[in-house]
Amino acid sequence: MSNETEAQAAAAHFRSEHHLGNGPLGDLATLIEQTTGHQVAVVKVDDPNEHGLTMWDPKRNVTFIAVACTPNFMRQRSSLAHELAHALFRDWSTREADQLSNRSPSEIRADAFARHFLLPVDGLRELLGAPTGDLDPIDFSQVIQDFRVSPSLASIALCSAGFISEETKKVWMKTTTSAWATRFGWIDHYRSLQIESQCPRVPQRLLAAAVRGYEAGVVTVATIATLRGIDADTARQELEDAGIVPTPPLVRETSANEIHNVEVDFSDWPAELEDDKE
Repeated sequence: MSNETEAQAAAAHFRSEHHLGNGPLGDLATLIEQTTGHQVAVVKVDDPNEHGLTMWDPKRNVTFIAVACTPNFMRQRSSLAHELAHALFRDWSTREADQLSNRSPSEIRADAFARHFLLPVDGLRELLGAPTGDLDPIDFSQVIQDFRVSPSLASIALCSAGFISEETKKVWMKTTTSAWATRFGWIDHYRSLQIESQCPRVPQRLLAAAVRGYEAGVVTVATIATLRGIDADTARQELEDAGIVPTPPLVRETSANEIHNVEVDFSDWPAELEDDKE
């Protein structure tokens, strides 16, 4: 089975297994967390070429997915879908640095999975009907807006499904989302998506556990603030506004009658320490 075929089958199976249909997907970070139990984070990085990574903790059997904050909203979604593929195929252990630069089979398969997962052929057919020659540009704009994918990813998918020619694919792959959004009137929508994709996000289960710990009095507000990348005062105020306050520690007073006498056996002490027994 080729990487393309395997990726397409895995994407279709995941959508079917989790009753996602063939249409556009919503918030991917939340979707991945809720369907797989993996912990997903959006983090600020210094390297603009760093898009995402997947790690597995074998001791706790927990998978972590992280993607970079970026103004490229569509690329962030592709990165999330790409990293989901690595988790599903359990191939993170083969991702050496030289393989990343040479596009190893696992990387190629993850790219294909992301394309089929975000923009399934059946979803295109439900939106556009049967192919009838080169797609009208306004329909192409709708595809990238509705499915929230890049022009590059959309061009490859549409060409493979017979909706556009190879020549059109080559031209549209080089265009930008903002150009299409500007031309067809959804630039304000796209700007709002860009704001969203630049905001850090903590894995939901991790943050929920930290909040429970704070409420129980075993996690500090500073820890929660650090997790979220905000100041402690803001974190404390948000918790208080939600009615979440630390539980005071339960301290039980002990009477003198409850204190037992303790007998110490000094029989084994060295002779030179005899004077210290008193």
